Amino acid sequence: MEKMRCFVGINFPDNVVNEIRRVQGELDKKKGWRGKFVEGRNLHLTLKFLGEISQEGVAIVKNKLKRIEQQKFKAELGELGVFSPNFIRIVWIKIFGEGIFDLQKEVDGVLEGMFKPEERFMSHLTIARVKNVENRKLFLEELKKIKVERIGFDVKEFLLVKSTLKSEGPDYEVLGRYRLDL
Repeated sequence: MEKMRCFVGINFPDNVVNEIRRVQGELDKKKGWRGKFVEGRNLHLTLKFLGEISQEGVAIVKNKLKRIEQQKFKAELGELGVFSPNFIRIVWIKIFGEGIFDLQKEVDGVLEGMFKPEERFMSHLTIARVKNVENRKLFLEELKKIKVERIGFDVKEFLLVKSTLKSEGPDYEVLGRYRLDL
């Protein structure tokens, strides 16, 4: 039985992706680090990583996600950051918006019993995966110099996505699209 690696997430409108690409360009100019940028087509916010699930499991998840009843909401790009200044592996942009947390809790709620609830959900968008940093303190200082435009955007839907890992990076396929009540 084939299993699929899946997540529930939110995509971003073009103006937000353009700003993220601009920020990635600024980061690319910084010296003293090596890594890989997340491609524009793969930029997303993960509400819940589901891991490897069967086709039957996907069908159940699709039906459960249909139960979510939430209004569309506003979100906004925030500052640049890393998870741990001592072990830098991810560079992210914070995403603000109370609706994100409400939606994430609803996703956890409808999938209760199938998946463990998130313990420490952090609303962020990964923009780069870091392989090496020569000087952590200097790198963090340089990150602080990169300003992210606080672009606001409407979140009108969320997605169930299949992620296939390939040598050139992940390939995403939308398995389900869920409109938020407008």
